[in-house]
Amino acid sequence: MSTTTHDAPEQDRNATETTPQPGRWNKGQNRPTPEKLAETRADRKMRRRHLLGRLDFKYSPYLYISPFFILFGLVGLFPLVYTFVVSINDWDLLSGAGEWVGLENYKTELASPLFWNSLFNTFSIFLLSAIPQLVIATFIAAMLDQNIRAKTFWRMSVLVPYVVTPVAVTLIFSSAFDEQYGLLNNLLSSMHLDPIAWKTDVFPSHMAIATMVNWRWTGYNALILLAAMQAVPRELHESAAIDGAGSFRRFFSITLPSIRSTMIFVIITATIGGLQIFTEPKLFNPSSSVPGGPDRQYQTTVLYLWDLAFNRGDFGRASAVAWMLFLIIIVIGVINFLISGSIASSADRKGAGKNGRTRAARRAASRAAAKAAKPGNGTQSGSTTHE
Repeated sequence: MSTTTHDAPEQDRNATETTPQPGRWNKGQNRPTPEKLAETRADRKMRRRHLLGRLDFKYSPYLYISPFFILFGLVGLFPLVYTFVVSINDWDLLSGAGEWVGLENYKTELASPLFWNSLFNTFSIFLLSAIPQLVIATFIAAMLDQNIRAKTFWRMSVLVPYVVTPVAVTLIFSSAFDEQYGLLNNLLSSMHLDPIAWKTDVFPSHMAIATMVNWRWTGYNALILLAAMQAVPRELHESAAIDGAGSFRRFFSITLPSIRSTMIFVIITATIGGLQIFTEPKLFNPSSSVPGGPDRQYQTTVLYLWDLAFNRGDFGRASAVAWMLFLIIIVIGVINFLISGSIASSADRKGAGKNGRTRAARRAASRAAAKAAKPGNGTQSGSTTHE
C-alpha cells in the first residue's frame, strides 16, 4: 500500500516528462507531424497579430498626431522660446549675442513713444477692418445661403480676392489710393471735391489699409460662415415660416444663434490676424524711406519690430516687442472668448425662459380647457343644443 503511494509522484513526473509539448519534441518520441507544426506556427502568428493589434489600437492615435506636434515644436514652440532668450539679451544683428540685460529691453520699449504709436495704429486699423469685415461676411454668407442661381459661381467669386497674393492686392490698392494720380482722387476731382491725403493723414491711411484687408479676407470668412449656415436644419426655418416669422426674424432668431460657435472662431482668427498685419502697411507706400509712412502714421507693431530688427539691427528690442505683442494677443483672445461665451450663455438662458413661459401658457390653456369641459358645462351645452 505504501509502495504504491510513494510511486505515484514518480509516475506523474514521468508522464509529464514524456508528454509531448506543443511545438517541441524530445528524444525517444516521434517527430510532430507537418500538420501539427503548421497548427503551432498559425497559433503563434495569431497571438503575434493579436498583440500587434492591441498595440496599434492603443498607440496609433498618438503616432498619427505626432507629426503636427513635431512640426509645431520646430516652427512654433522653439522660435517662441528662442525669441524670449533673445529679448533678455543685448542682441545685435551683426555681432550676435551680447551681455544679459534682463527686462531692460522691455522697459525701453514701454517708455518709447514709437512703440505706443505703433500699437495705436495697429488697433485702429484692426477695428476699421475687423468690424466691417465680419458684418459684410455675414451678409454675403446669408445671401449665398438663399436659393439663388449659379451658386457655385458666386461662391468661387467671393474667394478670388483671397487667392490673389497680398503683394499684388497691395500694389493695386496703393496705385488706386495715390494722392496725385490715384483713381479715387481723380473721381473726387471729377465731382469737384477736394482730394484726400490717403498716404499722409492718419485716419485716411488707416481707412485705405483697412479696405485692403477687408478686400482680401471678407470672402474667406463668408465661406466659413456659409458652411455653418448650411448645417442649420431647414426644418427650423420651415416651422418658423409656417408660424409667420419673416426672413429677418428667422435670421436673427435661428441662423445667428445656430452659428454662434463658428462666429466666435471667425472673431478670434480675425483678431489674431488683424493684430499681426504687416504686408499691407509695408507695401502701401513703397516710396517712403520710413516703414509706415513719413511720420509713421500707419506703422503697425509688426512693422515697427521689423524696422528695429533689420534696419536698426537691434534684435533684443525687436524680440521684446514681439513678446509683448504675443501677450497682448493672448489677453484679447481670452477676453473675446469670455465675452462671446457670456453672450451665448445669456442667450441660452433667455431661450430657456421663453420656452418655460410658453410651456406655462400651454399648461394654463389646458387647465382652462379642462374646466370648460366639466360635466355641468357639458350638460348645459348639450341641453341648449337639444333645444
